[in-house]
Amino acid sequence: MDNQSIFQYSWEILPKKWVHKMKRSEHGNRSYTNTDYPFPLLCFLKWHTYTRVQVLIDICGVDHPSRKRRFEVVHNLLSTRYNSRIRVQTSADKVTRISPVVSPFPSADRWEREVWDMSGVSSINHLDLRRISTDYGFEGHPLRKDFPLSGYVEVWYDDPEKRVVSEPIEMTQEFRYFDFASPWEQRSDG
Repeated sequence: MDNQSIFQYSWEILPKKWVHKMKRSEHGNRSYTNTDYPFPLLCFLKWHTYTRVQVLIDICGVDHPSRKRRFEVVHNLLSTRYNSRIRVQTSADKVTRISPVVSPFPSADRWEREVWDMSGVSSINHLDLRRISTDYGFEGHPLRKDFPLSGYVEVWYDDPEKRVVSEPIEMTQEFRYFDFASPWEQRSDG
């Protein structure tokens, strides 16, 4: 069964409340679902005879601040049996939590923790939702577009005291005047 057949079959057989839109591309199939249905959709894709998705490659969070449902959680899947890639995308806002997919894909535990740590999108009833890529005292979520580039805390090693020092970052900047005229362009007053 090729990518085209899997796409066509999935669109015909899946309940419309699970998948509200599907796209096909040369790199794989995309399914768009809402926050309540990633779990049943991923279970179907894993255990159905004509999809047989064995590998959850990763889960990532994408921030789109201009949208009402600002965050997009993307599950990238691979069916080694049919040599097919499937991407399941879910949109969420700051307070909406997505359904976890740890039971069909145990590797999702680490990825769901990372999506929460970096983007701030949490999973419902996740058993171990701790920081995984940042320190435990870290404030904020670094992959959000509204996170400051310099962060909130400055950390350095103090050699005389032989310890790591953390202090709130202080950004003071003097007023600067920017002259946007190019020095290579010469004015001719004539």
